[in-house]
Amino acid sequence: MKKTVVIGASDNPARYSYRAVNMLKSHGHEVVPVGIRKGQVAGLDIHTDRPTEESVDTVTLYVGPQNQPAWYDYILDLKPKRIIFNPGTENEELEQMAQAKGIRTEEACTLVMLSVGNY
Repeated sequence: MKKTVVIGASDNPARYSYRAVNMLKSHGHEVVPVGIRKGQVAGLDIHTDRPTEESVDTVTLYVGPQNQPAWYDYILDLKPKRIIFNPGTENEELEQMAQAKGIRTEEACTLVMLSVGNY
């Protein structure tokens, strides 16, 4: 299964990041929720300290482009195989930075990808 870091994780059930963590976990993926507020989602603690992770397959973004620059170094240092830019998180600058490091980028919806089996 694909180790996934969810950036912008929230314990608010109305947020798409909350749904994504739950859905990723229910599909058997190892999930690392990272956000700006402590809490829990799907029985997992939301990390606010930007933990170092190894063997990250995917970073899925739920942070708007205006707030992403503060996350650039962290995301790129994770060395994921891909970054998913969920609707509303599209960011040409970060996409170019990632692609320059050999990281695949996708403008897609994690929830839809999981639902149709092409995650």
